Amino acid sequence: MKIILNPSTERWEDLSKRPRMDKSELEETVRDIIYSVQAGKDNAVHSLSAKYGNHVHRDLKVSEKEISEAKEKIPEELKKAIDIAKANITKFHSGRIPAEPVIETTTGVKCWRKSVPIERVGLYIPGGSAPLFSTLLMLGIPAKIAGCREIILCTPPDKDGNVNPLILYTAGLIGIKDIYTVGGAQAIAAMAYGTETIPRVYKIFGPGNQYVTKAKEMIQQDGIAIDLPAGPSEVLVIADKTANPVFIAADLLSQAEHGPDSQVVMLTWDIDLISKVKAETDRQLKELPRKDIAEISLEKSRLILLSSIDECIDFSNFYSPEHLIINTIDPLYIADKVINAGSVFLGTYSCESAGDYASGTNHTLPTNGFAKSYTGVSTESFIKRISFQEVTAEGITNLGPAIMLMAEAESLQAHSNAVSLRLKRLKDG
Repeated sequence: MKIILNPSTERWEDLSKRPRMDKSELEETVRDIIYSVQAGKDNAVHSLSAKYGNHVHRDLKVSEKEISEAKEKIPEELKKAIDIAKANITKFHSGRIPAEPVIETTTGVKCWRKSVPIERVGLYIPGGSAPLFSTLLMLGIPAKIAGCREIILCTPPDKDGNVNPLILYTAGLIGIKDIYTVGGAQAIAAMAYGTETIPRVYKIFGPGNQYVTKAKEMIQQDGIAIDLPAGPSEVLVIADKTANPVFIAADLLSQAEHGPDSQVVMLTWDIDLISKVKAETDRQLKELPRKDIAEISLEKSRLILLSSIDECIDFSNFYSPEHLIINTIDPLYIADKVINAGSVFLGTYSCESAGDYASGTNHTLPTNGFAKSYTGVSTESFIKRISFQEVTAEGITNLGPAIMLMAEAESLQAHSNAVSLRLKRLKDG
């Protein structure tokens, strides 16, 4: 990890840059995949899966028998842990859609909004070196709570064509039955445009590699909604001299092991803490099974000394981390000043892993600085709101003249006529 001492504010932009992978051929490759799926549908999905994932040819849809049998492959202790996570996520995400009141904006003019679940949504769950069954909990539970009529799940199988039993078990636990063995950009294209087997959906959720991310970005141009811009995982820790360097190192490494393009940052105004955290990170790294991945991530990560707690807060808001851990003697002081972050963890024992798995909040969060303008996934993400208005005779009489003046100022005479004809009818009786 690089140690940066008292950087000027002019350097903050450069220090906030995330690792970049070579994407020179990415867009062309993904565009070809999308066009292939649009034209060839199931056949194209099979061909692309064989080409990019080395998967054997099999039925795209997972059978109910496969879902049922997965239950026997999961240790009981792990099932209990998943049950705890499911209960907490359900508790946190339930009741997040408050009823909105009817507002009388002008006498005789009433306006309100109704929350309606998106009818058909698609979930993408990575299933490679780290099958993210926890992400299925984070996406599937709020989709169910929102009341989505159809929930489609795509996840890549292993080289033998089998879906990881943890993903199948979790899907069954939530009540998701439409599971398809396809991954990568071809999965996104299949859900976006539909094939003979995989239904078209209206909004797509879930993380993935750079091909999946680019595919989600590109299908938006055809009107298919996505959850949020996604990129490599990241964490920023703000810590003072009271923080335990063992805990900080563990928190940094928990994100560094996600992938070689992940980034971790610590901010402090205590110079001694930097050397302690650096030493502890090096020690813990040696014991990690995924140390080769974490090592690459740490090369692009930073321990930064700033002049004060307030400067740390300002840098954090500028960086806008996906995960923000505040490990200080008074974390609420800093929490009150947070304006840009995906999810915030307060105090010594609030490790980011809690939010990743079982505290109840959602771990599908904006990365790469998008926390400046995006919110993480929640029940609301699976909801659309429809506005209504009811204008009575008294209402159009009161509001009509203002509408007519505004319409005519924009040279939209037909808009004005829609009002004037009604006013004339009321006047003539």
